[in-house]
Order: sequence, then C-alpha cells, then structure tokens
Amino acid sequence: MPNIKSAIRRTKRTRSQTTVNKIRKSKYKSAAKKMATYLETGKFKEAKDYLPVFHSQLMKVAKTGAVSKKTASRKISRVTKKINTAKKK
Repeated sequence: MPNIKSAIRRTKRTRSQTTVNKIRKSKYKSAAKKMATYLETGKFKEAKDYLPVFHSQLMKVAKTGAVSKKTASRKISRVTKKINTAKKK
C-alpha cells in the first residue's frame, strides 16, 4: 500500500483506468467476434453492412491506446480483404 499522497492518487487512477480499458477491449473483442461470425457463416451481405460500424468501433478503441492502432488497422484490412474476395467469387 503506498504511503505517499501522489502514489495513492496514482493507484486510484490506475484502478479506474484499468476498468475503462477492460470495457474498451471487450467492445473490440465483441465487434471482432461478430464480424468473424458473419464471415464464417457466409453472410457476406451482413458483413459488408456491418463493416463501417466495425471500422468505427475498432478505431475508437485504438485511438485511446487500449489496443494498438496498427493492430486495429491490420484487423480491419484483413476483414475488408476477405469481404472483397468473397464478392468476386
């Protein structure tokens, strides 16, 4: 347990920030799972309609630093590529 006042404030801040980051990561994972479900079941129309929402949610999480921007961009890119190649078939 910290004795110094600034350390006490810092632990309080860390605790609250941890819960916020958990919520953000949960939203990220939920969006990714939903998109993965659409792609696995072959519902490419729904996946294409969900893509802007998916993109928005991932970038909102990435801009706060809960997930790396590069990781979010890579996931978006791969999903978009899968949707586009499925349309061509």
